[in-house]
Amino acid sequence: MYAIIATGGKQYKVAEGDVIRVEKLDVEPGSEYVFDQVLAVGGDELVIGQPTVAGAAVKATVMDQARAKKVIVYKYKRKTGYHKKNGHRQAYTELKIDSITK
Repeated sequence: MYAIIATGGKQYKVAEGDVIRVEKLDVEPGSEYVFDQVLAVGGDELVIGQPTVAGAAVKATVMDQARAKKVIVYKYKRKTGYHKKNGHRQAYTELKIDSITK
């Protein structure tokens, strides 16, 4: 069984036992988080929500709160001597999917 959930402005296809990285959630590592914005649930038959599936939920355990590798942003304009270097590390939450209920 799998589900499509929405969080942080993105959509994720998840199944039980998957480990995913989502935009940072304000929860402690080791705690449980429930996604109630389930867009579709698949398995024997596909159930598509309008916009969400009523009564469906995805339970996950928070594994870690961390930041991704640094991405270098470099701006350059020729002939003017303009150089600008900047770095960014995106915060994320790592989750392990425990169960999917319809």
